[in-house]
Amino acid sequence: MSAMPFARHLGMEVEHAADGEATVRLPLGEEHSSLPDRVVAHGGVVHALADTAGGAAVISLHGEPTPTVDIRFDHLAPATEDLVATAEVLRDGDSVAVAKMTVEDVEGTRVAVGQGVYKTGAPEGPSTWGSDPESSLGE
Repeated sequence: MSAMPFARHLGMEVEHAADGEATVRLPLGEEHSSLPDRVVAHGGVVHALADTAGGAAVISLHGEPTPTVDIRFDHLAPATEDLVATAEVLRDGDSVAVAKMTVEDVEGTRVAVGQGVYKTGAPEGPSTWGSDPESSLGE
């Protein structure tokens, strides 16, 4: 996941991805803000962080990219501090996996919760998302 250009562009750091669990950190900066006069993370930044953690948790089980099929997300508080997203795979099936995600700031305030569905079954032939497990987790 650290090799994903989008996650790298936002400044996300995958701290842990193994056994269906993941932790991803985002040092919050001015570039992530939805307001011009103070740092309050844009909802899309929080969403992307949670989705990245959910994907990393699923990839840790499959060793290859697992595109997001659907995601359900609730924003609970404004994000004004560095963020940490955790994810846990609830179900790992032949065609899809389901992960729950939580985003908190470094002070422990719960900022958002979500649940994502990720495609785990690959079609025959080459995939748009690739299949090199080493590049998927960036390790």
